[in-house]
Amino acid sequence: MSPCCWLALLALVPLALATNPGVKVKLTEKGIEYGKQIGMVSLQQKLKTMKVPDLSGTERVAPIGKVKYSLTGITIVNLGLPNSGLALVPGTGISLSITNAFISLHGNWKIQYLSFIKDSGSFDLEVNGLTITDSITIKSDETGRPTVSSVNCGANVGSASIKFHGGASWLYNLFSAYIDKALRSALQKQICPLVADTITDMNPHLKTLNVLAKVDKYAEVEYSMVTSPTISNASIDFSLKGEFYNIGKHQEPPFSPTPFSLPPQVNNMLYIGISAFTTNSAGFVYNNAGALSLYITDDMIPPSSPIRLNTRTFGAFIPEIAKRFPGMMMKLLVKTVKEPTIFFEPNNVTVQASGTVTAYAIQPNTTLSPLFVLSMEGSVSARLYVTGVKLAGAVTLNKHRIGGKTHSLFHATNIYHLQYLLHYKVCMCPIFDKLVLLFSLQDYMVIGTDVQFTG
Repeated sequence: MSPCCWLALLALVPLALATNPGVKVKLTEKGIEYGKQIGMVSLQQKLKTMKVPDLSGTERVAPIGKVKYSLTGITIVNLGLPNSGLALVPGTGISLSITNAFISLHGNWKIQYLSFIKDSGSFDLEVNGLTITDSITIKSDETGRPTVSSVNCGANVGSASIKFHGGASWLYNLFSAYIDKALRSALQKQICPLVADTITDMNPHLKTLNVLAKVDKYAEVEYSMVTSPTISNASIDFSLKGEFYNIGKHQEPPFSPTPFSLPPQVNNMLYIGISAFTTNSAGFVYNNAGALSLYITDDMIPPSSPIRLNTRTFGAFIPEIAKRFPGMMMKLLVKTVKEPTIFFEPNNVTVQASGTVTAYAIQPNTTLSPLFVLSMEGSVSARLYVTGVKLAGAVTLNKHRIGGKTHSLFHATNIYHLQYLLHYKVCMCPIFDKLVLLFSLQDYMVIGTDVQFTG
């Protein structure tokens, strides 16, 4: 997999207007180390494509005088980067260091001396102790998308051992130092441009990053950066807009994001802080789109429940229902009348919502006969926690108010008996694989996780 996917986290999205972020992302040294493993594979493959040019020249070799030489057909047969490291450079980017790298080369040699004596053969060169250093800067280009570049690259070829094949052995020893020097110089000139190419090759991929992602037919989310990344000794922090919009209609909600800071934890690769602004902007968008509505039918109720969605059950509270619509199934339409509001507090998430519940009797010909309409206001709190790699939540109904009006068939005073059916506690336990940490703080929640790229 291309390392641009990981560096997309290092410069995920473009710069936007300087406002408070809705989402913050922290990439720790642990995450950067994992990204290094991906990047080193790509760099090693790139260096293996190194083309060492043919070399030729003239050297004076005692005691035979001038010797013309040429080295051709030089190819890399093996290359290894056993020791590498990445370090954060506060305020700048990332430093790369590679030590004890090695390269094995094979090629052909030819020499001529005393104007008429020629010799030729092949050679194998083993280079050890190769050192490469570089600095990687992360910036935003003119379009606001991320761009990476290589600066201050340096390469030093350590020791080399050459073995000749064919020709006169006594001449090898006289001439090996010159061939060794020429090859080492040629290698050093090739390495840094290839390192720079490996890094800048990511930019075409980074230029394709979207800053606006479609969620579904109702909403899209903007995740542009609102400030440049903050780089410290321990992490790179990103401030993202994190705002939902209706598709094709970017209307700002009647509230703004408030400042928040991620906690100092660095045990996981990645930490994501999601503010109440982000979640509430989603509620604002989906409510505007009319998407916060749901038909509830009897087949959605667990079979073990004694309460069924039919006129017999509701007739126990409003007898007219059972009399006028005997033995019929019912359907409830639940929808919001304004956007729900989510509050994050330490170890607690609260949702406040108001809406209506409209009950219908389902006629034999499938037409719906309205029975009553309830107006509802409620507050639900959830205490989220993680067990192993599973997220669980205990949900509690805090406060509620139910009012209603009935169809002309029924007495309004009877509608309040339905509160018994509608006031209960719920426990929902969604599961997210790979989730390691989740908790809520004032005005935001934090997800800590380790990630793994495949493919």
